[in-house]
Amino acid sequence: MRKKQFKAESKKLLDMMINSIYTNKEIFIRELISNASDAIDKLYFKSLTDTSVGMNKDDFEIFISADKDARTLTISDNGIGMTAEELESNLGTIAKSGSLNFKQENEDAQESDIEVIGQFGVGFYSSFMVAKKVEVVSKAYGEDTAHKWVSEGADGYTIEECEKDAAGTVITLYMKDDTENEDYSHFLEQYTIDELIKKYSDYIRYPIKMEETHSVPDPDKEGEYKEETAVEVLNSMVPLWRKNKNEITSEEYSEYYKNKFFDYHDPLHVIHFKSEGTATFDSLIYIPSATPMDYYSKDYEKGLALYTNGVMIMEKCGDLVPDYFSFVKGIVDSADLSLNISRETLQQDHQVKIIARAIDKKIKSELKKLLSKDREKYEKFFDVFGVQLKWGVYADYGAEKDGLKDLLLFKTVNTGKYQTLKEYIDSMPQGQEKIYYACGESPEKIALLPQTEAVKQKGFDVLCFTDDVDEFAVSVLMEYEGKHFANICKDDLGIASDEEKKALDEKNESAKDMLSEMKNILGEDVTAVKLSDSLGAHAVCLSSEGYVSLDMAKVLSRMPGGSNAVKAQLVLEINSSHPITEKLFGLFAEDREKFSKYAHILYNEARLVSGLDIENPTEFADMVSELL
Repeated sequence: MRKKQFKAESKKLLDMMINSIYTNKEIFIRELISNASDAIDKLYFKSLTDTSVGMNKDDFEIFISADKDARTLTISDNGIGMTAEELESNLGTIAKSGSLNFKQENEDAQESDIEVIGQFGVGFYSSFMVAKKVEVVSKAYGEDTAHKWVSEGADGYTIEECEKDAAGTVITLYMKDDTENEDYSHFLEQYTIDELIKKYSDYIRYPIKMEETHSVPDPDKEGEYKEETAVEVLNSMVPLWRKNKNEITSEEYSEYYKNKFFDYHDPLHVIHFKSEGTATFDSLIYIPSATPMDYYSKDYEKGLALYTNGVMIMEKCGDLVPDYFSFVKGIVDSADLSLNISRETLQQDHQVKIIARAIDKKIKSELKKLLSKDREKYEKFFDVFGVQLKWGVYADYGAEKDGLKDLLLFKTVNTGKYQTLKEYIDSMPQGQEKIYYACGESPEKIALLPQTEAVKQKGFDVLCFTDDVDEFAVSVLMEYEGKHFANICKDDLGIASDEEKKALDEKNESAKDMLSEMKNILGEDVTAVKLSDSLGAHAVCLSSEGYVSLDMAKVLSRMPGGSNAVKAQLVLEINSSHPITEKLFGLFAEDREKFSKYAHILYNEARLVSGLDIENPTEFADMVSELL
């Protein structure tokens, strides 16, 4: 028996693969189980046309055993096995995949319900991450002789004849010794093996068996327990997402969700679908009924669990969902992805991008359906996750705005209820040319704004923007069905008639000197002071000029480094028909010192009405007390 060397660059590739491609040592068991499943698939495929195989699907199995004393972990299958040449070819050349060749040579395998999982050809070597020596005993179906392949890593391998009764493969891992930083012994523990099979290989379609020992009540000795050993099946084999939707109850969907994603609440909505065509995959997606506990923390990680033919590749694949759908939970199972692939490579996988686009489209479609057919349920969803959709409209310079704008809801002043943008436009009275909105802490406070009263007097409704992102989102939208958005707290709303505009211009012209003096008194706090006829019974208010509104400035000031944020250009508006205006005219003519105090008081009063802080509350209170 002569030791053989791995071919050419295989030594370097083996070292790189063990240390770089796989970042998580525990996946070695996933790879070996998948290889065993492939081997069984090949023999099962043969049995469909060759009756001499003498086996049906129920006869196939994968068996695991662990020996703590010998520090060995063994995985065996009764699949098709390998000849000496196949051991040489498949295990002597890294990245050589017998599974890939089988798939290419048997195009009708999929039609026969055959799934070949491993296609990249390096998965077997992940075993060297945990094992100092790997032994493979295999007997190919139809052969009389079995062969043993043994390797201790990059130094090479040996192949020799050996004894084995039936076709199949037995892989024995001689585990590495524990170190200060690495605990290899835990891979020999029953509970660890159970956990890893459930995590990565629960949906392998053949039973994965292991002899397990449990403490059970002793029927002969009350109150005492005894050890009982039995062979148990570790995997469930049939994934929920591959079942027909008609066979699954809402309770089963909910129970699976709560167990899989550790949520105490039932999901709000379930999206279960199969995509075929450019991307073929099964998917089970849940919309939670409440935000996850860590949703707004830096520890939250978005993503769907990614499987290929029932074998988990990644627990959370963030590339499968955009940030605006980061709250969804679920599973994607595709036969088009390579199993033996790293997280870093997967992020660039073209197929993943195709799947992600299909999922994004499906979630949007389901939400639109929910909005039209179950409004109450959709509004519950929007109460919890509506902010995410608004950020989706704003993000990336509005790249996704067209797909999300019809999912947005806003409460209105007149109705107090949610409306879509289309519903708002459809209810607009004749003559209304803009979509009016106002920002505030709540619809109730927005209803109290002086500007709201003026807009309502014209018969127009006002959208209530109560989230920080709202105004930024509509600034990206700009318009909806040809109607532009207008902030009622901006300088020019355009709701006055030509006659009203002319009359107001004349009032401002006649008060030009007084207004100019108030501007000088207030200095850089305001960009202008003007008379207004759209404040109802209110004396003063603040509006803004330019792009940055009052509420945009508030949001920006709360951000890190907000003290240097862009400021709104404030305009102090004074009600032209309020008694305060006549008072100001009198003070301007007779008592400039008192006039100055009134200017400061009215400015600070307007700040309060607009929800802004007063820089010097004590001074403001003293001036009010003095004038009283």
